[in-house]
Amino acid sequence: MDISFDTLIQLQGVDSEIAVVNAEIEAIPQKIKDIDSEIKATEAVVSESKDKLAGNQKKRREMESEVKSLREQTAKYKRQLNDVKTNKEYSTLLKEIEETDHRVAKIEEDILNEMIAADDIEKEIKSALKKQAEEEGRLKSEQDRILAEQKETEKRKAALEKIRTALLPRIPPDQLSLYQRIARKTAGIALSPVTDDFCSICQLRVRPQMLDDLWAMKEIITCEACGRILYHRKPAAEADPEGPVDDPNRKDDSSSD
Repeated sequence: MDISFDTLIQLQGVDSEIAVVNAEIEAIPQKIKDIDSEIKATEAVVSESKDKLAGNQKKRREMESEVKSLREQTAKYKRQLNDVKTNKEYSTLLKEIEETDHRVAKIEEDILNEMIAADDIEKEIKSALKKQAEEEGRLKSEQDRILAEQKETEKRKAALEKIRTALLPRIPPDQLSLYQRIARKTAGIALSPVTDDFCSICQLRVRPQMLDDLWAMKEIITCEACGRILYHRKPAAEADPEGPVDDPNRKDDSSSD
């Protein structure tokens, strides 16, 4: 029985490349999602600063309202001074006025501090907005790059699948079926080269009789440990007479002259 080792090896190489390409394509949505999350994070920084400013302004309005109320209370006490009958009542009102004035002075100092803090927050917002614009620009450029790479990767996948389709008719059905059955069980790697009498993947030593059969290349020999199809790499002079199936997208350099 003639074994299509060379074509099987080519098929394994193409399938391995397709697996890598598929993994790259499958990873793209998460990369895009991560970039979107980073963009939202820059927006959140700006939003947080704006919320801080809004809180500052609300607090100032509340304090200003309290100052207004206290001043109205002071005015009321001052009007009552004209109506008191005793020194004690007069002294009590003066004390109330003094304490209220102290409270007003303290609140006004707090308002001033909040105004200073507001200036700092506004600077913080400007800085956050600038950083947001820079980061969004960078992240969207990265997103565009990933999407462009996705298109190229999908083109590469289509080219590989075309090569694969061309390879399949060159492999006898029983050998192709065995290859596919093993590949399903071994994460897509159905073949293993023998190196120094060992299976290159699982490192099991191949028995001498099996090696003789393998060198004869008259039947498929599978590894007794990992179950993969064993093969040895032939010198270039012994390559597949049909030749490899080339990538249809690859240019022929020899046609330049």
